Amino acid sequence: MSRDISRRTFLGRSALGAAAALLPVTLVNVVFGQKKGGAAQKAKAAGDKTDFTFAYISDAHIQQISGNKFVRNWDQGLKRAVAEANLLIPRPDFVMFGGDLGQLGKKEELDHGAEIMSACKYKTHYVMGEHDFYLDMGACWEKLFGKQYYSFDHKGVHFIVLNSILTYDSWNKKWPSAMERMVQMAGLDNPLGSPFMVGEAQRKWLAADLAKVDKNVPVILFSHSPIQKIYKGWNFWTEDAEKVQALLKPFKKVTVIYGHVHQIQYNQIGNISFNSVMATAWPWPYPQSYALAKSSLPVLTVPMNRADPFFERDATGWQFIDVNSGKVAANYLLTDNENRTVKYNRKTGRPEDVKYQNKRTAAQEHY
Repeated sequence: MSRDISRRTFLGRSALGAAAALLPVTLVNVVFGQKKGGAAQKAKAAGDKTDFTFAYISDAHIQQISGNKFVRNWDQGLKRAVAEANLLIPRPDFVMFGGDLGQLGKKEELDHGAEIMSACKYKTHYVMGEHDFYLDMGACWEKLFGKQYYSFDHKGVHFIVLNSILTYDSWNKKWPSAMERMVQMAGLDNPLGSPFMVGEAQRKWLAADLAKVDKNVPVILFSHSPIQKIYKGWNFWTEDAEKVQALLKPFKKVTVIYGHVHQIQYNQIGNISFNSVMATAWPWPYPQSYALAKSSLPVLTVPMNRADPFFERDATGWQFIDVNSGKVAANYLLTDNENRTVKYNRKTGRPEDVKYQNKRTAAQEHY
C-alpha cells in the first residue's frame, strides 16, 4: 500500500522556508506493502523487504566562464538541490545524480560540480550524461566517480545504471578536435549530432547482470537518455532502445528513470514504466514538431502537457515518486505552474496524468 508523502513532512525542519520551494530534488519512495501488528514485527525479524526512499538530482550543466568563474544560475540550482536533499525527512537511503554535471565536460566543470555534490550527506550514485562524456570520452568522469555503468542491490530491489549516451565510432572520430566533438553533441537541435545508444558491449554486460536476478525482483534502471524513441531531432532517443527493452521484458516489475529531457515525461511500453526527472538548470519546452513527426514518434501512452517555457524556473521543481509493485506515481510540485501527479492506472495499464486528462476531455466536449 502506498503511503502519502507531503512536502511539509520533508521540509518541516528546514530553515530554508519559502525559498526551498524552487528546488528541483526528486524523492523516490519504494513501497513493498504495509504490514500491520504482529505481521510487521515478524517481517522485521525475518529481514523482509522494507519501504525506503532515495532522492534524485539531475542535469546541473555546471559551465565555466573563465578561471574560477562559473555560470551562477547553474551553480545555485545544484547547491540548493544538495542543501535541501540534506534536510529531507525521512532521510533518504541514498542520492542519485542523473547526468550532465558539466556543460562541456571540462575538468574544471566536473571538479566544480563534484565539489558542490560533496556537500551531500548521503551515499551518492552517478549516471553519466553526454555533456560529461564527449570531450574526453569519460576519462575525467571515471577518475571522479568510477565506472560508467554498474549495478547494485538495495533492500530487495535490483538497481542498474547505464551509460546510454554512446554513439557510433565513425562519428566520434570524424571531428578535428575533442572540443569540436563535444560542442556538436552538446547542441540540442543539431543535425550534425548523432543518436545515442547503449551499445553492444554494454548490452552483453546487462544481459549477464540480469541473468543473475530473479524475475520477481523489482528492477529500477537509471539512464540519462530515455531508453525509448521519443523525438530524434532533439535526441530524446536511444538507437538500440528496443534491444534494451527486450532484455527487461522477462521481469514483472520494471521502472526506467531518466534525465536529459528537462521536462515531465511518462510512458508505458510493455512491462516497462518510464518517468523522467527534472533538471536543476533550466526547462526545455516540448518540441512543436511533435505533432509533425509521426514517422519518427512512437505512440505515446497518454497526451502530455508541459509547464510554461516562458517562466525561467518552470518545470524545475520538486518531484516525489512512489514505486509501488514496480509502478511509479510521480508527484510533481512545480514552482510556476499547477502541481501534477502522474500515476500508474492498473485498469488501463499505463501511467496517467489524470487531472490534466480530465480537463482536456472536458474542453474537447465543450467544443
